[in-house]
Amino acid sequence: MSRSSLRWTIPTFLALQLGLLWIQGAQLHRQNQVLQGLREDIQALTESIENNQSPASFEDEGSAVPAGFFSDPAPPKQVAVLGVEEEQDPVAKELKASRDSAEKAVKEAREARSKLSFEENARKVDEAKKVQAATNAWQRWVWAALGLVALALVARSVIRRRS
Repeated sequence: MSRSSLRWTIPTFLALQLGLLWIQGAQLHRQNQVLQGLREDIQALTESIENNQSPASFEDEGSAVPAGFFSDPAPPKQVAVLGVEEEQDPVAKELKASRDSAEKAVKEAREARSKLSFEENARKVDEAKKVQAATNAWQRWVWAALGLVALALVARSVIRRRS
């Protein structure tokens, strides 16, 4: 490199680096603002949950709360009616069939995913082997070239000493 090319190359790289740092700082500032907004939203939600749903807060304020407000609702009473039982049997069968179908679909999906996972892993291993082989071939050529360059430099120095 000549002296004049260094005069403009180094300041250009420094300016590019400064520009990249400025962009990175702007992105970090934007992320910080988003995170602060999310934090404020979460704090507001927790405060509203504490204020609206806490039984202790209702007792402290002295407001009237119904007795069953915080307890679980009572299970519905079952009434034996002949017509209702007959209607529930097909509904129960249909519900059970849909559950079985859903469980079967989930099981099949998991099996398919595991098979795809095995096939995907095998494909990735093959690709990694190909990349490694290509890299090794390339590295062999580089080492051979470096060896030849080193040999040429040694031979040159030997020839110069003898002359």
